[in-house]
Amino acid sequence: MIEARHLRVLRAVASTGSFSAAARELGCTQPAVSQQMKALEASVGTPLLIRTGREMWLTQAGEALVRHAAGILAGLTAAEEEVAAIAGLRAGRVRLVSFPSGSSTLVPTALAALRDAHPGTRVSLEEAEPPRSVRMLREGDCDVALAFRYEGAAGAGEWDDLVVRPLLSDRLVGLVPERHRLARAGSVAIGDLAGEPWIAGCPRCRGQLVEVCETAGFTPRIDFATDDYPAVAGLVGAGLGVAVLPQLALESLRPRGVRTVDLEPAVRREIVALTLPDLAQVPAVTATLEKLAAAAAR
Repeated sequence: MIEARHLRVLRAVASTGSFSAAARELGCTQPAVSQQMKALEASVGTPLLIRTGREMWLTQAGEALVRHAAGILAGLTAAEEEVAAIAGLRAGRVRLVSFPSGSSTLVPTALAALRDAHPGTRVSLEEAEPPRSVRMLREGDCDVALAFRYEGAAGAGEWDDLVVRPLLSDRLVGLVPERHRLARAGSVAIGDLAGEPWIAGCPRCRGQLVEVCETAGFTPRIDFATDDYPAVAGLVGAGLGVAVLPQLALESLRPRGVRTVDLEPAVRREIVALTLPDLAQVPAVTATLEKLAAAAAR
């Protein structure tokens, strides 16, 4: 195994022509230079220097190693500088995956704050709903996943192998057309909407809707299903049905012809940022998690 410190000594000896001159250049003692050269020759298994009296010159193997040493040491220096930049948040990259309502609310605020604090850190964003986003994290396709799960839902241990940063609790609200019989109600029991046509959202949200409705004693008649929240609001506003959406999703919408009502009992989803234990030690990932938490706290 060739060590970088041995190569630095060899290059100094080759450029100065003696152990004593190399020691002065490196800021160490002549015996230390001699020991380093012996260690290097032992590691490569062949002589690198020929000494006759006061003269010294490189063997063919020594010349070859000196020739490669410049590139090797330059590469190591560049690598050290790049790693130091990443560790000091002067550089680095974070691959973030988020579900749509998180992308339109929490993510812009968090990334703007991250850029202000650490302009050298680059963040890429891709959209995916859980569980796909969580699978992407485990498979190495992202560094941080913004995800959610519903309170009381099955699979409470699904994130046990991950670092979980809680962000906020997001309550679901009901959406009804503005001329609906319950449009002016402050809150409604979900059973009051049992006979209505429904517009459902993403697969996980759709499953939660069916579960909540069945707990209330009915199975919702889902006439429309779309992952697009503006489309859900548009369908409700057109009088084509009712829906439930996370409060977070409504923050980025300006629905027309729609009224929101609180649902009783309350249904909430937990919004979290996820990463892998090893990634949690990376400064840029840690900074991203902190900015997401700060954005959620506003």
